[in-house]
Amino acid sequence: MTFNELKTKLYQPELKEADWHQHPKGGGWVSNDANVEATAFINENAIVWALYGKPRVSGDARVSGNARVSGNAWVSGNAQVSGDARVSGNAQVSGNAWVSGNAWVSGNAQVSGDARVSCNARVSGNARVSGNAWVSGDARVSGNAWEKSPLFIIGTSYALTNCKKGFVQVGCECRKFDEWIDGEGKLTPDALALAKRHSFTADQIAEYEAYFQLFKKIGK
Repeated sequence: MTFNELKTKLYQPELKEADWHQHPKGGGWVSNDANVEATAFINENAIVWALYGKPRVSGDARVSGNARVSGNAWVSGNAQVSGDARVSGNAQVSGNAWVSGNAWVSGNAQVSGDARVSCNARVSGNARVSGNAWVSGDARVSGNAWEKSPLFIIGTSYALTNCKKGFVQVGCECRKFDEWIDGEGKLTPDALALAKRHSFTADQIAEYEAYFQLFKKIGK
């Protein structure tokens, strides 16, 4: 990727080439304010960008594809950030963790161990994804620690995600377990009104009640 292509990619025509360099291991562009160790790998289409903060890539970490690392983000160890993935803010990706696809890790989030965040998943806030946890699809995870993959179900109308402890997100609605279903496993009046507003059939209502019961039974 040429420097002009970099400016186009970042929508920053005012960038100065003197403020950037190509990493010797992989040829990716790195802003001079970023801290990227010589042992790291930054491939030719990847970007480590210090417009805001001072990102760091260390150890044997790899940033490849069209991935971007920015802000005060830190990618270390044997971690890999690939595809169109974004790691930003104060986020940390370490150990053998992978962030790939169109996944975003932001805020103060941490992805470590052998964890995987992929597809269109978003991990943000103070979320911790560790161990062998996998977060994929359109999942949204925020707050607290996750040592195993949060439950994610693709329903006939909307996907459901255990977005944070004690909560299920359906579409744009993130609510506590008990705000979705009552003690008998039926939709609460508010949830039922929401379902009807979205033209759910009786079969779909029964379907989503079963999903919520499962989240309440085995979710976090």
